Amino acid sequence: MSLFKRLFTIGKAETNAIVDKLEDPIKMTEQGIRDMKKDLENSLKALAEVKALEIRSKNEIRKDAQRAEDYEKKAILLLKKAADGQLASDEADRLASEALQKKAACEEHVERTSKEQLLLSQNVSKLEGNVKELRSNINSWENELKTLKARVKVASATKNLNRQISEIDSSNTISLLEKMKEKVEQEEALSDAYGSIANKGKSIDDEINSVLQDSTNDKVSDNLAELKAKIASKNKDN
Repeated sequence: MSLFKRLFTIGKAETNAIVDKLEDPIKMTEQGIRDMKKDLENSLKALAEVKALEIRSKNEIRKDAQRAEDYEKKAILLLKKAADGQLASDEADRLASEALQKKAACEEHVERTSKEQLLLSQNVSKLEGNVKELRSNINSWENELKTLKARVKVASATKNLNRQISEIDSSNTISLLEKMKEKVEQEEALSDAYGSIANKGKSIDDEINSVLQDSTNDKVSDNLAELKAKIASKNKDN
């Protein structure tokens, strides 16, 4: 095997090894991206649900705080009615106490819901961080996948090129060219030989006639020129 062919065989083997090593990472990256997109979808769903709970908790806190304030106002109005004589003192005290108990219950609910809302808010922050990180990783992995696919294309093209070059037998090509050159030279020599034989095949009569034919042609040319001169002279005399 020639050195030229051996070098490209080595290059072909190395390129094949590169392609083999790249195929698995591409499949793994594609699967990883699919898994991460599924995780992202689940995280977005969980984030939406937790945010909905957080919003609901905020609304409940606001409503309970407003109810506690209303109960306090009602208790004050009941005591004012008793002071104005519009309501019996005992009845006013009983109803005002009930209103204050309702107020306390609302405030207790506000406190409990506020703690829950704080936890929900923390969970929302964590989920938002996870979603942001997942999106960043997906973008990073997709870019990596594009790079890997581009490397595979280049490696495959190089492999094919090396294979084609490695299959070229330079010694055979040169041998064919030498044979063609030899054949052309032989044909040219054969043509010269036939020409020489053709010239030698002429008889002495053929050679004489050839020379005389050239002389006859010269005489005809001279006669034609002389005739033209006579015609020109007659025209001049007329």
